[in-house]
Amino acid sequence: MAKARGRGKPVRRRDKKGGPGSGRRKPCQYCRDKVEQVDYKDVGSLRKFISEKGKIRSRRITGSCRRHQVQIARAVKRARELALLPYVNEGGRDDSPRRERER
Repeated sequence: MAKARGRGKPVRRRDKKGGPGSGRRKPCQYCRDKVEQVDYKDVGSLRKFISEKGKIRSRRITGSCRRHQVQIARAVKRARELALLPYVNEGGRDDSPRRERER
């Protein structure tokens, strides 16, 4: 006689409690401090929103609201244009495929 498989209650993916995606969203830093406009000259706070490679971090990572994330992106781009922030990380990767030929 064959075994009865899966006779119990079916497990749904949505019923999963906890896990990596659960939890509360971080409050927006600028909304918490009641800041209306993000300042491009405030390089110290803008560095928090840039990755090690120099990319602008997403809302999911930073916890910013949609309005302030747009302002952050605009401020970072302005600060880069005025040479207040770097476009890429200093020293970057050194394993490029192009190598100088030794003679």
